[in-house]
Amino acid sequence: MSQTTTAVATKNTALASTQGSTSIADAVVSKIAGIAAREVTGVHALGGGAARAVGALRERIPGATTNHSQGISVEVGEKQAAVDITLIAEYGVAIADLAAGVRRNVITSVERMTGLDVTEVNIEVSDVFIPSEDGDDDEQPARQARVQ
Repeated sequence: MSQTTTAVATKNTALASTQGSTSIADAVVSKIAGIAAREVTGVHALGGGAARAVGALRERIPGATTNHSQGISVEVGEKQAAVDITLIAEYGVAIADLAAGVRRNVITSVERMTGLDVTEVNIEVSDVFIPSEDGDDDEQPARQARVQ
């Protein structure tokens, strides 16, 4: 086999072939990873405090869309991707099992949809959601206005 044939043979992957190459933007991988992470039971939200606050403001704007890549950071190369996820777990969920489930779902989804090899998925659990602490809980009594 000549050097030219060897180079072509090693480049023949799902994203690069003799007929051309495909590049995938970081935003695409972020969105896929974000949707895959949210699908796992026990994930309350993605992102830390500041990212969630900005996301909440964005969602209140009429016509605005949900940011599926909130709390997701990726590095995408020619053949590989690495994903970092910041999430908030629901209270009572085993965090180690949750992380394993999120990792498995993200790797499966990204690899299946993009053809990239996911080298790592790092997960940071920044908080635990307790329903009684949420201001949107319907069971809390209505507060009277402090100023009239």
